Amino acid sequence: MQKGKKVILGMSGGVDSSVAAVLLKEAGYDVTAVFMRNWAEDDGMCTAREDYIDVVSVCSQIGIKYFTVNFEKEYRDQVFSYFLSEYKKGRTPNPDVMCNTEIKFKAFLNYAMDFDADYIAMGHYARTKKTDGKTYLLRGVDSNKDQSYFLSRVKSEALEKTLFPVGDLEKHEVREIADKYNLSTAKKKDSTGICFIGERDFNEFLDQFLFTKPGKIVDTSGNVLGEHSGLMHYTIGQRRGMGIGGIGNGEPFFVADKDLKNNLLIVAQGVNNPVLYKKEFEVEDLFWITQEPCLPLDTSVKIRYRTKDEKAVLVNENGKFMVKLENPLKGVTPGQVCVFYDGEICLGSGIIK
Repeated sequence: MQKGKKVILGMSGGVDSSVAAVLLKEAGYDVTAVFMRNWAEDDGMCTAREDYIDVVSVCSQIGIKYFTVNFEKEYRDQVFSYFLSEYKKGRTPNPDVMCNTEIKFKAFLNYAMDFDADYIAMGHYARTKKTDGKTYLLRGVDSNKDQSYFLSRVKSEALEKTLFPVGDLEKHEVREIADKYNLSTAKKKDSTGICFIGERDFNEFLDQFLFTKPGKIVDTSGNVLGEHSGLMHYTIGQRRGMGIGGIGNGEPFFVADKDLKNNLLIVAQGVNNPVLYKKEFEVEDLFWITQEPCLPLDTSVKIRYRTKDEKAVLVNENGKFMVKLENPLKGVTPGQVCVFYDGEICLGSGIIK
């Protein structure tokens, strides 16, 4: 039993953090739930009001304290500004990774420690283990829900003070526990997408904050195929939304590259077109969770949350950090996070350059 150990749980209003609250209380922790307000809810984009109602309902059901904390300024300064600056550069950022790094495991952690908490807790599907005085990040048991990808830029020191109560569970087990306790969130759908965009059209949202300049869509030989609505509306590997179907051999087109200088969207036809695949790519802003490894590093990588692991070697070539893949990958996208693994252990990540 962990009687007397104080835990401040980041509670989102979803089923995962709801079950995390139940498990922590059952284990004997002194649990307080905190709902983070990271975005102004009066803009019609965020579901904060509805989510908070669910937090109140669950906390009342299981008998734990709850309150809210406002991180809107920190979120705008550290996450949203980063999001916009990356799109200005023609890149495709991952704000969820940055939110974990700057808000949940920095601002929120510091806030909790000011309340003399022993730990913070989250409803992420991830695990930690301590070996030789170091805390390592492990994948969640449910491979389909594993969220270590999004935690790949969180410091070991923060993980040492973090509990992941659902990390050892499959999603169906989490739902079963929620049903058993008749939690109001038991049937609630998992949230998808980015909080501050919500259900709105993504391109419309970007257009509110960034200037878009239409230009030409060209193939890899420079032939003009159509017009794009602004380079920031497209990402490497994208298939739909270009309006150029039915050209050539009838196979689909994919975004292959962006020429920012000439405002050109470069596309390639055919799912197996070699132009779309990379055998190596450069990463920058390397981040190691526990310790910096020796290079070259035999590893496996994920270049997007839903992609499978791919065997690779990370090398330093005259100051450039290159990921050399065993098999070519499609959709290697500048701005996205390339996460490095050693089996179950998440080592850290770099940003695709």
